[in-house]
Parts: sequence; C-alpha cells; structure tokens
Amino acid sequence: MFTASIASPALAAWASGIATGLGLFAVVGAQSAFILRQGLMRAHLKSIIAVCALTDALLITASVLGLQMLTGVVPWLTQGMLWFGVAFLSWYGVQSGLRALRAESGLAAAKTAVPSRRAALLAALGFTLLNPHFWLDMVVIGALADGFAETRMLFAAGVICASVLWLMVLAIGSRLFAPFFTRAVAWRVLDALIAVVMVALAAGLLAKGI
Repeated sequence: MFTASIASPALAAWASGIATGLGLFAVVGAQSAFILRQGLMRAHLKSIIAVCALTDALLITASVLGLQMLTGVVPWLTQGMLWFGVAFLSWYGVQSGLRALRAESGLAAAKTAVPSRRAALLAALGFTLLNPHFWLDMVVIGALADGFAETRMLFAAGVICASVLWLMVLAIGSRLFAPFFTRAVAWRVLDALIAVVMVALAAGLLAKGI
C-alpha cells in the first residue's frame, strides 16, 4: 500500500505529461512538415530527429524549471520571436512554392537538391526555435507543471516522451509514404501543401503581431 501510494502520483504526473505533450505536439505544423519532407528524401533524418528531440527535451525541462518567467523579465522576447517566425516561415513557404512550380523527376531528383547536414540541422533548429507557437507551448507546459509540485519533473518526463513519440511517428510515416513519392507530381503536390501551411502560419503570426 505504501509503495502504491508513492507510485500513483508519480505515474499520474507522467501520464498527464504524455497526454499534454501529444495534445500540443501532434499537429502537422512547420517543424512536422519539414521533418516529413526530409524523411521522404532520406536526407539526414536521424540527425534531424536527434536534434529536435534534444532541443525539445532541453526546453521542456527548462520550462518546468521556470522558463515561463523569462517572458516576464524580457517582455520584448515574445514579440521578437514572433517577427522572426513570420520571416522564417514566409521564406520557407516561398521556397516550397517555387519547388512546386518546377518539374522534377521524383525522389531521385529531390535527393540531388538535399542541403548539407549542417544546413538541414540549422533548418530544424530554425523551425523549432523561431516558432512562437513552440514557445507558447513551453509556457503552457511550465504553467501546468507547477500544479504537480514535487512530481513536476515526472510530468516533464512524460511531455518529453510524447515529443519523442511524435517525432518517431513522423520519421516512420515519411518512410512508409516514400514509395508514393517516386513521381514528380507527388513532390509538387507535397511542396504546394507545405507552402500553404507555411504561408498560413506566417499570416496567422502576422495577424497577431499587428
């Protein structure tokens, strides 16, 4: 009984963290669209997943330890990240739109246009750290963690597990759908959809900043 009474709050905090993380992360946003495309191109996917998972883990831990207080100390940080996000998402949306207008020869041609590992990792960091929605998620996670008192780090562990799970779903999903992307038209449709997503996200952020 004594063991169960200790384990129950810990398990509840961890499970709540997983549920919260999936609710926040399991959406096809800017980072997800980028990972899917890199996975379909089989371009540095493992490195990208590792960087995204590590970045998420570090920021989730920091948010639970008090990162949400940072925006109160540096009030311009949120607005600055918003405008950086608008510029970054707009740029990538335009690039995706231009790719959608070009006639490519499918998966093989896409591989020839793959950036270097360094460029891919910098882009992954950009889609994570220059996304104001990501920082809003961190604030929400930090605020929710306060309600778990001494088990808040187990809550953080659950959120981290959810992040890794979603990243693995994206990685596996991109591999499963790879056979459908042997034709140029599939790549053009994908890039067109990515362009729409990026521009819509940038427009949403712009509307908030005005």
